[in-house]
Amino acid sequence: MARTFRRQRTANPIADLNLTNLIDLGFTLLIIFMIATPLIQQEQTIPVNLPTESKRGQPKAPSETEFQPIAIDRTGQYYFGAHKVSYRELETLVAGLGARKNPPVVRIRADQTLQYQQVIRLMNLLMKSNISKITFDTQAAD
Repeated sequence: MARTFRRQRTANPIADLNLTNLIDLGFTLLIIFMIATPLIQQEQTIPVNLPTESKRGQPKAPSETEFQPIAIDRTGQYYFGAHKVSYRELETLVAGLGARKNPPVVRIRADQTLQYQQVIRLMNLLMKSNISKITFDTQAAD
């Protein structure tokens, strides 16, 4: 005589939520922000009092556009990114940028009390290195 040993199946819904994936995602985003925030803030630590302009909408740059900030503080010191450099070092670094196939857009951050001639000197250096895409950073007037 054959006998079957099957259990009766009960169709109970699963009431548990698996939070492991959400926790992993949260920690991953936290790590990304912890790494990215100091990199964003480095440029803001250079003591430059930017010129003001009236508030208006700014066009958004394409996402593949690469920017290279060059700052000049009120004493005439040059900064390539967040690093203080001499004018001779700046010439070498800018020549390297100009030698690229697609040179980046240079963001000039010049103090508003700076002599105009120093900004022209930097622009002349950029033009000699075949860098023609230049933007000027300003701050919005209240």
